[in-house]
This record gives sequence, C-alpha cells and structure tokens, in this order.
Amino acid sequence: MEENVRKELDDLEMMVFNWKQCYLGDATPDGNNDCLVEEFEEEIITYMSPYLRRLYQCEHLTAEETQEFLNFCHSQVEELRTLIREVETPPPKPGIWHKFVTQTRIAWRKEA
Repeated sequence: MEENVRKELDDLEMMVFNWKQCYLGDATPDGNNDCLVEEFEEEIITYMSPYLRRLYQCEHLTAEETQEFLNFCHSQVEELRTLIREVETPPPKPGIWHKFVTQTRIAWRKEA
C-alpha cells in the first residue's frame, strides 16, 4: 500500500472515531438511543463504503485491505452499541456491604 493511501486510511479511521464519539456524546441514560447506532451505521454505509469501493476500483487497495477497513468500521458500530448500553444501564453504586468491606480492608492494612 502506498504511503499516501495509508495516510488517507488513517484520516478515514480518525473520522470514524470522531463520528462514534459524537454519537456517544448524544446518548442519554433514559434509553431510546437505538437511532444513534443506526445513524452511525448509515453514515458508514453512505460515506465510507463508496469511498473504499472507489479506492479498490482504482487499485489503491486490495480486496482484503478494503474488507479489513470495512470490518473495522462495522466493529466501531458494535462498540458504539456496547458503549451506549453502558450509558443506559450504568453499573450499580456500591451498597453498604461494599463500603463496609472496603473500610475493613483499609483498617486491616493500617494495623499490619
């Protein structure tokens, strides 16, 4: 792969990361964020796929390189889906027993 094509792919990768961060920033804890994942996937289909197809047609990328980048893009969609689920269902706050055990450990370490 030529150096200028590698740089182009790096720029496209950064664009995908920026899109993902933007959509993640719009996620709300109340749910109903499925549209964000769908819109992110739509952007990839609308903008990345044709661009990569053209790079392949012009023989700047091999079929394997093209597929690898598309797989990367779709993995980012799945990662966004996972991150949004975490926003929708944050981890539970530590209860009284967790606090008690933590304080006991701290006290025990001070004695030792």
